[in-house]
Amino acid sequence: MFPLLALGFLVAGFAAVTAASSSSCIGTISSLDDVTNAVKCTTVNINAFTVPAGKTFELQLLDGTTVNVLGEIQFGNMSWAGPLFNVQGNDITFNGNNQRWDGGGPFYWDGQGANAGTTKPRPMMHISISGTLNDVYVVNSPAHVFSVQNPGPLTISGVTVDDSQGNYPNSRSGNLAAAHNTDGFDVGGSNLIIQNSTVLNQDDCLAIGMGTNITFANNYCEGGHGISIGSISSNVVVSDIKISGNNVVSSAYSFRIKTDASATNSVVQNVKYTANTATNCTYYGVLVTQARSYPSNMGTPGNGVIISDINFTPGTTSLKANSGAYRVAVNCGSGSCTGNWDWSGLETSGGKIGSIINNNVITGFTQY
Repeated sequence: MFPLLALGFLVAGFAAVTAASSSSCIGTISSLDDVTNAVKCTTVNINAFTVPAGKTFELQLLDGTTVNVLGEIQFGNMSWAGPLFNVQGNDITFNGNNQRWDGGGPFYWDGQGANAGTTKPRPMMHISISGTLNDVYVVNSPAHVFSVQNPGPLTISGVTVDDSQGNYPNSRSGNLAAAHNTDGFDVGGSNLIIQNSTVLNQDDCLAIGMGTNITFANNYCEGGHGISIGSISSNVVVSDIKISGNNVVSSAYSFRIKTDASATNSVVQNVKYTANTATNCTYYGVLVTQARSYPSNMGTPGNGVIISDINFTPGTTSLKANSGAYRVAVNCGSGSCTGNWDWSGLETSGGKIGSIINNNVITGFTQY
């Protein structure tokens, strides 16, 4: 009996060693045909190639995998739902090495974004990993760029989103910018840091739809709709958000919290803005509105979302609005903006005075 038991342990041990050694291989991807075998390894190298139109480049990675992007990734053009890229895994190290991911935006851009017109694959980059994601360089997204739904702690650093080519009209957009709805980061996860990144686009630089313990720090946002929480719908919690050291330039909004007028049973709480800078704001500098029913910002607000403890903390956030913009506007539902709103760390200049409705909890700030 003992020798058979010992033999069993020996076989089991051999199988474990074999499994470990097989996953420690290096997988190489030069086409979608290589993906199935490559993701059996814990190092995956991605060479330059073109993803066929209508196909998702999908990586379902082993825990602890390191991904190295070694060449430019292009996507064939086709009107379809997307996404273009989807990565999943735990404890992943994703090294983009500033190699370009080109979404082929000019093929899709018609000034209507995801709302109408040509069907645009979105998001371009669906991120569902924990670990780190560094130095990913995205150009010309069809519509929304990053959708982040991380299963565990994730730090995103050194990312570039450059949709600036879409700032100009084309033959299908009339007088409008060709690109539209090109959100930089749409976030629906928790325990997330996004830092030291650049977004040049035509919509939100950051849009937090749900999640807790999220930091957005030392980023550069230009040309879009600035840094947003929302739109917040029903049954959502957003909590413990830190917005610090960012530079928002030539954006319609700088810092915005927007909740749907019809939303219920949701909470936005404990949001801290520290040492940010915003210049040439063209519509609203700071906007908190519970009347989100596009395109209205200051319509009749709902009160089904509790917004509490929104603070501009020491470490001054400075904001300069252009002559036609409102510096600050707040549009709360009855009784739904509560807690501590210390805005002593906010300095504003330029522009016009906006309305503050149903909010008597802001302290340390006065508009002149």
